[in-house]
Amino acid sequence: MLRRLAPVTVAAVTATLLLAGCSGAHPHHARAGHTPTPTPTVHVGGALGQRPTASPSPSADATAPSTPPIAASATVATAEVASVAVHAAAAGAVTTTLPNPQSNGAPLVFLVVAQQSGWVEVDVPTRPNGRTGWVRASDVALSTVAYHLVAVTETNSLTVYRAGRPVATYPVASGTGGTPTPHGSFYLTELLKPTNAGYGPYAYGLSAFSDVLTSFGGGPGQIGLHGTDDASSIGKDASHGCIRMQNADITALTKLLPLGTPITII
Repeated sequence: MLRRLAPVTVAAVTATLLLAGCSGAHPHHARAGHTPTPTPTVHVGGALGQRPTASPSPSADATAPSTPPIAASATVATAEVASVAVHAAAAGAVTTTLPNPQSNGAPLVFLVVAQQSGWVEVDVPTRPNGRTGWVRASDVALSTVAYHLVAVTETNSLTVYRAGRPVATYPVASGTGGTPTPHGSFYLTELLKPTNAGYGPYAYGLSAFSDVLTSFGGGPGQIGLHGTDDASSIGKDASHGCIRMQNADITALTKLLPLGTPITII
C-alpha cells in the first residue's frame, strides 16, 4: 500500500503521496458535449505515446481466472471547477463534495459509468470500493482513453490493452494473504514521482482501497501501482495490497497512461 510520501512535482503539479503502499498526470481533454478521441498521453517526460518494452511474461497458469471482455475505449471526466458535488442520483441529494485539485495537488478525475442529459454517472474514488455517483456535466470535461489494465493476482501479472487488444504483459508483485490486493474495477487517480525510498521512480494511485487496512503510513489505505526498490519481490505476493512493478516497466507506463485509465483487478 501507499504510505505518506514527500511532495514532488510532476507535470507542474505538486502532489503528496498518501497511498497505502503509491499515487497525477493530465489526460488530454475537451469540454462535455464534444466527442473527442485524443491519443492518451502523460506529460512526465520521455517520448509521448511510446509503447512499453515489456518484461518477459510470467508462465501461464491454468487455474488463473479468465479475463473479462475489454472495451475498446473508456470515457474520463476531468473536473473543471474548484469542487465537485457528487449526487446519489441525477439531480438527487449530494452525498459528498470532492476538491479540485485533490488534497495532494493532483487534478480530480473520474471514470465515467453512464451519461444522461446534464448529468454524468462516475466511479467515486472514495470508500467503499465500487461506489458510484452522479456529477453535473457542466462541472467536468470528457475525454476518451484507449488503454485498459488488467492485473491478475493469481499469476502476479499486469496486461496493458489498447483499443481492446493486449499489447504488453508485465510481471508484478501483489498483496500478501493478510493484506490482499482488492479485486474489482478501478481507475488511475493520480501519478506522482516519489522521493521516499521503496516506491521506485513513479507511483500511480488507484481508486481502490484496502479491504483490510483503513490507514497506512499516514494515508487512507489507498492502493497504488508503483515501482520498487526490491526487484526480488516481483512475481510474488509481497505487498500490503499495492501492485509493484519493475522500475523500467512503471516508467514505460507513465509515457502511455493518462489519469482515468481503467484497471481491472482479478
